[in-house]
Amino acid sequence: MSEIKEECGVFGIFDDAEAVKKTYFGLHSLQHRGQESAGIASSDGEYIKCYTGMGQVGRVFRPSKGFLEKLENPTAIGHLRYSTTGSSNPLNAQPFLSEYSQGQIAVAHNGNLINANLLRDEYEAYGHIFKSSNDTEVVVHLLAKPTHVSKPDPLAHVLNHLHGAFSILFLFPDRIEAARDPFGFRPLCLGKTKAGKYCVASETCAFDAIEAEYIRDVEPGEIVTIDKTGLSSRFFVEPGTVTPGHCIFEHVYFAKQSSRIFGDSVHEFRKQSGRVLAQEHPVDADIVTPVPDSGTSAAVGYASESGIPFDMGFVRSHYVGRTFLAPSQELRDLAVKMKLAVVKEAVAGKRVVVVDDSVVRGTTTKGKINSLREAGAKEIHMRVACPPLVSPCYFGVDFPTKEELIANNRTLEEIRDFLKVDSLGYISLDGLLSCASLPGDHYCTACWSGDYKMPVNTAFNKLSLERHQMQLFDNID
Repeated sequence: MSEIKEECGVFGIFDDAEAVKKTYFGLHSLQHRGQESAGIASSDGEYIKCYTGMGQVGRVFRPSKGFLEKLENPTAIGHLRYSTTGSSNPLNAQPFLSEYSQGQIAVAHNGNLINANLLRDEYEAYGHIFKSSNDTEVVVHLLAKPTHVSKPDPLAHVLNHLHGAFSILFLFPDRIEAARDPFGFRPLCLGKTKAGKYCVASETCAFDAIEAEYIRDVEPGEIVTIDKTGLSSRFFVEPGTVTPGHCIFEHVYFAKQSSRIFGDSVHEFRKQSGRVLAQEHPVDADIVTPVPDSGTSAAVGYASESGIPFDMGFVRSHYVGRTFLAPSQELRDLAVKMKLAVVKEAVAGKRVVVVDDSVVRGTTTKGKINSLREAGAKEIHMRVACPPLVSPCYFGVDFPTKEELIANNRTLEEIRDFLKVDSLGYISLDGLLSCASLPGDHYCTACWSGDYKMPVNTAFNKLSLERHQMQLFDNID
């Protein structure tokens, strides 16, 4: 899958002598979640300093430049970004460091706030000045509002104003606060190092990178505080009042295969989706080949269930990032050709089952199919490990517009004809949900079903959001 824009990744660790270096390694392991910008903020207990830059982690924090040494402090948070909200601009890189009446604060946010523009318009009307165009800065202005500062729990009060997806880290000089929206759209988990230092990350693969142990997830609607006293927790929404809406596309595409999110192994989930796909859409063929990397586990499952041999018909160049980074279709097509090379000996003269995690616009998928034809594939049978994408996402996945989604305005046969494949099969939504351990209604499936967990539209209707806010939360100032 190479046609959608990624969201972000966050990492934090408290009171560790090598906090900044471990944050660097944690971000490296989360690089698949964002390649546009990277940043680290650190604290010595009294003062926060921050460095951000454009590009991947290794480019922003080049060892020869000594940036990590300049940031060295015992507590740190880090962020990787791809712009689902806000332009590609150095000012939008995170963590976002600011200062208000209560002192310094750095914020690292994964997700998308659907009421950010409404809040921003309101604050600008009262003379507030914004430095960036990302929705994270809105949170800082909310925290700085005098009537919010005076609340018994200002952070909890502010989080009640936010609508949409947020797995968010706050670095104060003396602590880290980690919070997750009431639906738990995006993953956020807690870990502990061998030395007993607490850390928090978007995915468990970041803990593996620093040899830390996964403890548990940050619960939807929960705020976890990590400070000198240890770890403590409170909820800004009464537990059990909101049915979770975990983004199951995290399992399909975003998350690394070695991670556990929402209680499940990503690799095992994808393998099972491949098995279900083989049950729902069997075919007589010679080999099963994945579109690497996010389609690999599903292809393993498909091959296992069908009994068709698994082979690598594509080889991926690891020197090319995720191709959603390309801003135009022409550049995306070129990036795919650079990224995926066909192994002619594996596919020539054979009936090939191609397993991919998803098909979005279909244009780059069509290019991959054409490459297989040119390499001599006799038949090509496309199998997709998620249902057809028909609706945009407002919670951190920057899908194309509804009109650009290939499945939105075409029948299955029309999609098959567009892709130039001999057969086409998508896993059913029920089949996909059966691969997860939680009940089906605990996941957000809006991109396939159009059933959103909260009121949304392209105008972000203010009245509908305010009504939703009144239903969920009390004491909103």
